[in-house]
Amino acid sequence: LACSHHQCAFPLNQNELCIWNTVTAQPLRLSGHHYSISALSFGSKINPLLVCSASRERVVVWNLDECTQKVQEGLTPRGIVIGTLLGMVLHVRFSPDDQQVAVCAGNRIYMLSAKSEAILAELDGHLAPVTAAEFCTWEKSMLISVSEDRTFKARKVWDYSTSQLIYQSGVLTAFPLLSLLIDEENKQIITGCAEGQLWIFSLISDHNYRCVAHINLKKEQEKFCNKVWKSGKGIGQNTSKLCKTNNMRPEGSVETSLPILLIEHCDFLACFHNEENTSSALNTSYFWIGSSTGLLIINLANFELEASLAYKDYSDLSIRFAGSCALTRKAVNGKVLCLITSMFEDMTAVLEVNLAALVRTQQSDFLLCGNENSLSVIARAVMQRNTSYFFPFLNNHYFRVVELNYFAIGVKSTVKDQPLVFHNKIKSSGYTAAPQMTMFSPNNNLKKNEVSKWKTSCKCKSKEYPLESSPPIKHEKEISVTCKPTPICCIQYSGDGDMLACGLADKTVLIFNSNLTDTYKVFSGPDGAVNSVGWSHDKKWLVSASEDRTLRVWSVCNNEPALILGKEKFHKTVRFAQFYFIDAFILLCCGAEFHLLSFHLDTTKDDLKRYKQRSVCKLVQTFPMASTMEITSLSAVNDFYSYIVLTAGSNRALEVFDLNAGCSTAVIPEVHTRSVHQICQNKGSSFSTQQPEAYNLFMTTAAGDGIKLWDLRTLR
Repeated sequence: LACSHHQCAFPLNQNELCIWNTVTAQPLRLSGHHYSISALSFGSKINPLLVCSASRERVVVWNLDECTQKVQEGLTPRGIVIGTLLGMVLHVRFSPDDQQVAVCAGNRIYMLSAKSEAILAELDGHLAPVTAAEFCTWEKSMLISVSEDRTFKARKVWDYSTSQLIYQSGVLTAFPLLSLLIDEENKQIITGCAEGQLWIFSLISDHNYRCVAHINLKKEQEKFCNKVWKSGKGIGQNTSKLCKTNNMRPEGSVETSLPILLIEHCDFLACFHNEENTSSALNTSYFWIGSSTGLLIINLANFELEASLAYKDYSDLSIRFAGSCALTRKAVNGKVLCLITSMFEDMTAVLEVNLAALVRTQQSDFLLCGNENSLSVIARAVMQRNTSYFFPFLNNHYFRVVELNYFAIGVKSTVKDQPLVFHNKIKSSGYTAAPQMTMFSPNNNLKKNEVSKWKTSCKCKSKEYPLESSPPIKHEKEISVTCKPTPICCIQYSGDGDMLACGLADKTVLIFNSNLTDTYKVFSGPDGAVNSVGWSHDKKWLVSASEDRTLRVWSVCNNEPALILGKEKFHKTVRFAQFYFIDAFILLCCGAEFHLLSFHLDTTKDDLKRYKQRSVCKLVQTFPMASTMEITSLSAVNDFYSYIVLTAGSNRALEVFDLNAGCSTAVIPEVHTRSVHQICQNKGSSFSTQQPEAYNLFMTTAAGDGIKLWDLRTLR
């Protein structure tokens, strides 16, 4: 099958070619084959529009304009025979300039001239029949092919007389590769097999054909189906039932495979050019997946499904399982033509798919930007000036009341003086009299020029970093933190970038200045490797957690910890300790839950009880993460007031907690193929000004699965 603009090409009576014009609804029947037509392809150009048909005994190129004119004149249209007796042809493809045709017959690829019967080149190397071949548009001499031997090959054809094999992949899967697409924008190739697996490889010269992504369409389809079902929107007549019983299949039911018959570009943005919620999709590519049971739309930025169309969900369509399918690359009036043929019957159907309507009816509420119920790192509630803020699950004695200012960076909360009333006269004890001698007096007679110098030096530290500049990529300096090889378990800069804290496996915490020229402080005391460090907002305190199930809060001005929480407080190793809510609380992970602690730090010492700490800490509440054995990463913002806490678990899920509501608000399953070991939020910077929406972005990473950029508002 083949589609192009308003034209659909398909075999009629096995050996007759039929060109159906959807505008005029007039068929054009072309005869010239004696055996069954096994491959079809339209040319790359519109004027003239060419179509190539291939059978066992010949390959024919037809000029549709000339054929239409001859039919109107009452003559029999004839095509140009460009190849004979090449064998069973599975795939044909025109070159970008329509001058050559690549014919996949058996284990070989024949390069034929589109104007005469001439074999320009004969390419071999595959061990099984070649199922698809594509020309590289930005490098015309390159040809990519896939085969039933489960490999793909990249070749350079030199003057169509000699060929050079550039790259040959290993065996990708246990199932034959059926389809192939070259993504011109991202310079990638996408190939699919008979078992619903997709591979994306990079064609950039420096990438050495590395695998960018591997997608399991069955899992993605189940994930998408569950999302749509939870949002209360059905995809068709039977989708809701399918989603409910997907994990509990009734006895005797049949599970169908998902062979990828077609991969084609999707004109997604052209159908949504007037939509408001497509700003995040402007730089994203989409493509169609045609299988035996339906059509899918894949987002190439996050490799997730955008929409799904199942043939069996439409009662007007008599085809339930397709043996072949074709799609138009460009949408016309927001609609795409889809041509499918039945796997078991001699039947062909033409579908007109309204792309915008298909996607809009299946998008869940939480996938749309600007929804009132969507999450946001910066709280949307507009508070009055003198309104006090309370977490709903906290008691008043746990913490002091602070005046809410979401970006109160560097602003201290002040305690207002309250009226004090004495009902009886109290005799003065002499405290109002002047002291007998002045022991210490502050030096407050600084000169004006000294004060101005100090102010300018403070301003220079927070110099605005231009957002247009590229990020730093040059290697500046490298130092050895210890004499012997020691793993560095964690590092973190202070908010102003002046200091760098490092937690080492040798049970110490080191503090360096920003240029790594001097070791500012060395903290020791834990009985295990230090796995996390976190700076306070005012840069006066440092919290550390170690493998010995202890938590310590250090004063930058003192070598002794100001607060120690021992093993009796935690049943498992403490991880990801940090200050939260502008130093009002401490967050930490312990097993499958995270703790919210309130604290008061006091570094003064009593001479009689010197070894008793005056700092206190209380557990406010624990928040368990659902269906996981251990929290593998945690992140929250401390530089401004935010209620959102992000956690990732060993079950490969990411859970969003809203401490304003005191509960979990969203769960994203299967964030990566492995457990997330790092969550990185946009927590703001002293050196740049950003839009409020930028704080809703965060990144996750897992071993062997790359880095993903997420938007909290859409949970994608």
